[in-house]
Amino acid sequence: MSVIDGTSRKRVVIVGMGFGGVHAARELAGSNLDVMLVDRNNFHLFQPLLYQVATAGLEQESIAYPVRALVRGWYNLAFRMGEVTGLDLHAKKVLTDKGELGYDYLILAGGSVTNYFGNQGVARYAFDLKRLTDAERLRNAVLNTFELAVQEADIQKKRELLTFVVVGGGPTGVEFAGALAELIRYVFRKDYPTLRLAESRVILLEAAPTLLGAMPERLRRYAGQRLQQMGVEVRCNTLVADASEGEVRLGNGETIATRTLFWSAGVKAAPMADMVPGDKGPGGRVLVHPDLSLPGHDEVYVVGDMACALHNGAPLPMMAPAAMQQGRHVARSILCRERGEVAEPFRYFDKGSMATIGRSSAVATAFGLSCSGFIAWLVWLFLHLYYLIGFRNRIVVLLNWAWYYWFHERQVRLITAVDKRGDDGGIHG
Repeated sequence: MSVIDGTSRKRVVIVGMGFGGVHAARELAGSNLDVMLVDRNNFHLFQPLLYQVATAGLEQESIAYPVRALVRGWYNLAFRMGEVTGLDLHAKKVLTDKGELGYDYLILAGGSVTNYFGNQGVARYAFDLKRLTDAERLRNAVLNTFELAVQEADIQKKRELLTFVVVGGGPTGVEFAGALAELIRYVFRKDYPTLRLAESRVILLEAAPTLLGAMPERLRRYAGQRLQQMGVEVRCNTLVADASEGEVRLGNGETIATRTLFWSAGVKAAPMADMVPGDKGPGGRVLVHPDLSLPGHDEVYVVGDMACALHNGAPLPMMAPAAMQQGRHVARSILCRERGEVAEPFRYFDKGSMATIGRSSAVATAFGLSCSGFIAWLVWLFLHLYYLIGFRNRIVVLLNWAWYYWFHERQVRLITAVDKRGDDGGIHG
């Protein structure tokens, strides 16, 4: 319980300001509950556009929004920036590096981290895209690689610098590979006229037989063909065995000399999941009841990538739409319980999936329908602008996209730091 304006209210603590946490907070705004938001960052990050920051298409600030600005008009919400260090579910307390927080209801929305499947070499040398700083580091590495290549006299070293390996044929891998290929073809060709950029390589590796395995065959085929037309080398049925300094080793024994390895081949539940008692599902996700509550603690809910909730007998995808729906559901469940009503089980509504491949090119599927090309690209643009938080962010992103569409220019070609390991011939990791 907490006391506000002399009135005793029950407290809801929401840990994590990703898609699940933000949508739960919105649903609880204006209720008679005291809601405390906790995150180690002071902003909400729109992760689906991180790859555009990494490929110099967008500024970091345009895909992030301050949490305090988000909750400014919601009188019953407050924010505390801090790192969660533990959970005492019996005492109903969240332990943070800034102190303890008591709760009556707890919503855990800690998200996910990159899954390297125990491969220490890949974990050490590969880039990933989960945080804002990851995107900035990857952009710095790509840009710095070309600066090194333009000064490199050794042909073999120059080829290594101009070879980029992308692992994972899901939406993130496809989108990053396409964006990087366009950056090289349309922008770097003008920025680095002395380089023979026809010798640069973007290699997309996927362990499965096809890219975008969750999509219909026609769209998978279109995505692969479109990427190849853009100059991306698409190699399916290809496993990555290990990575070391300046080299990626494949499962068939082949090696690829490269300075830049990007890994998007899997995710797992955030380390916070290890603080939660009980059984875990695939990827360390917390097994929950149909209403997303934690077994043995019905006042605790787990949503988003941390939750292992089933849909048609299989775990829900670790995607933003699922997290949004789960966040809204648990907030409504708490409000139902406060009214003395019985909360309904969570039912996932599959709105489909989409991925952009490049300028005027995307694939999308929804409600049993599918489309590709320019129409799918427009749908992708509209939905990403719609879900992006902040009017200014929407305007800035739209202007950047329009500028690139008409002029093939990306304005954020800034090296804000240099990874010194890049100078000794190693992968920038």
